[in-house]
Amino acid sequence: MPKRKALIDTKHCVACGCCMKVCPRGAITIPKGICAEINKEQCVGCGICAKECPASIITLEVADA
Repeated sequence: MPKRKALIDTKHCVACGCCMKVCPRGAITIPKGICAEINKEQCVGCGICAKECPASIITLEVADA
């Protein structure tokens, strides 16, 4: 099974913080208060953030090998 990583559509993110609150690895931050960012090394691709995003702008992508 290929590894997955979360991907945020930064053009539509409103930095509500829902994804950051539910990430079990603490891989999501909102450093400038503008939009969320994902630390690809910490992300385990669980998909919880994508399920909780009220704008449905977080998707899971297959990570580069």
